[in-house]
Amino acid sequence: MAAHTPRTSHETSAATPGEAPAAASAPAITVDDVRNADKMLSGVSRVTAMEGSRYLAGLVGAPVHLKCENLQRTGSFKIRGAYVRIAGLSAAQRAAGVVAASAGNHAQGVALAASLLGVRSTVFMPVGAPLPKVAATREYGAEVRLHGQVVDETLAAAEAYARETGAVFIHPFDHHDIIAGQGTVGLEILEQCPEVRTVVVGIGGGGLAAGLALAVKALRPDVRIVGVQAAGAACYPPSLAAGRPVSIEGLSTMADGIKVGRPGEVTFGMVEELVDEVRTVTEDQLSSALLLCLERAKLVVEPAGASPVAALLADPESFEGPVVAVLSGGNVDPLLLQRILRHGMAAGGRYLSLRLRLTDRPGALAAMLGVLSVVDANVLDVGHVRTDPQLGLTEVEVELHMETKGPAHCEEVRAALREAGYVVAE
Repeated sequence: MAAHTPRTSHETSAATPGEAPAAASAPAITVDDVRNADKMLSGVSRVTAMEGSRYLAGLVGAPVHLKCENLQRTGSFKIRGAYVRIAGLSAAQRAAGVVAASAGNHAQGVALAASLLGVRSTVFMPVGAPLPKVAATREYGAEVRLHGQVVDETLAAAEAYARETGAVFIHPFDHHDIIAGQGTVGLEILEQCPEVRTVVVGIGGGGLAAGLALAVKALRPDVRIVGVQAAGAACYPPSLAAGRPVSIEGLSTMADGIKVGRPGEVTFGMVEELVDEVRTVTEDQLSSALLLCLERAKLVVEPAGASPVAALLADPESFEGPVVAVLSGGNVDPLLLQRILRHGMAAGGRYLSLRLRLTDRPGALAAMLGVLSVVDANVLDVGHVRTDPQLGLTEVEVELHMETKGPAHCEEVRAALREAGYVVAE
């Protein structure tokens, strides 16, 4: 787990395709910008619920609240920034339409925001984007174009479309209006939990973390802001160490909502100045956090949205309470959810896979299953291998997938099988 102590920030800004580069002296975003965004979003975005978590509170030793942006319109916080950005366009820009590139949440946020404002939207998505996300983006009113195998190729296609057509490119995080819109989450947190001492938020490009930190620190500078990245896609730790945005390669994480290879120019300076610490979490920790949200909080949360909970589970005693963890989104593909839940159960000792050899004769499998029945293991799947050259003529290898009650129960299952004479491999 990586940590960061902020240094002095330097103001930077990013150009948007089809627009002139912002001047280096462009005015910084202020809490008044966030307040104005909050007024603009009245009746558009939801004031999402703040739910207490007794389980996490028991680990931390202080109250823990979950800010449920997974219950926001379109299933994530993205509608906030997208609406503010598009609402701020001139009449001529609106007439030209908007374009975005995204594998999911930003796509849906832009599609709905544009529809609400009567603006034509085109969204480029990777060819392999989950079908539910593609369908939802179309249903919110966007024209969806599938292009590229990775987001970088999709982004390039969207930028080329902006140059060719004059459509305004809506960046997913690196624009003042986007950041101001996302910052409204921070205003809601202070209103709903005025006694908060620590806010934990996932970081991808940094739009949510930057906006939230701006709003919270302006009104409550004593509140600690902790950012969380997936270890397999953590661009902020090396960037903060270098004092500038640094690109990283080989991104690998299930948390596609925070899978970003380079911080934004605008967001980097704000995160560097306002976020007190950036931590990383593993894939196992993300899986366990998602499973906990589902089982204990009864909330469907995507891996990126579960990242703050993963950080709390990894080192609960390091957080001063009351703590607010931002569940940034709930748009998870059902097939991915199935794999994640199985992975989370395995990481939590709730799922056990074993291989063992049996004599290939009638009743052998039933006898082995009888042993498992005695120790109350729930067998989910049984596979047979008879053609492995390493097997004897009268042997069969059986692969078992079982649901268990935790690490201690896993050991009980292994011990029972060994005591019954079976050689167990994993």
